[in-house]
Amino acid sequence: MIDLSVFTGLAGIDLGAMKDKPTTLTPGQQEAAKSLWTSPCGTLDIGLWEANPGQFTADRSGAAEFCYFLEGKIVMTHVDGTKKTLGPGDAIMLPKGWKGTWEIVEHTRKIYAFFSA
Repeated sequence: MIDLSVFTGLAGIDLGAMKDKPTTLTPGQQEAAKSLWTSPCGTLDIGLWEANPGQFTADRSGAAEFCYFLEGKIVMTHVDGTKKTLGPGDAIMLPKGWKGTWEIVEHTRKIYAFFSA
């Protein structure tokens, strides 16, 4: 049987308590996340994530990530210095191996999809 999963009201889903961001460069920065669907083989995880302002390092050595931003303002900087500013309605694909920093300028919420295959 085909699973036709539907996700509604994504901007309002409670992600639970905010927790300290492990890779933060800004003391006190916090995040929350909730997985909405994981493929049976475990190579695809789709969910929601949010974080308050601050800066953190990101390493996508183990998986590619697709992000669609629902709210906030983000400045992503690749290790080569390339910068992208993103906000509501924007999307980005971070290929497996991407490394850099994220600056959360305004409280941000995104839909994510991690591909580990």
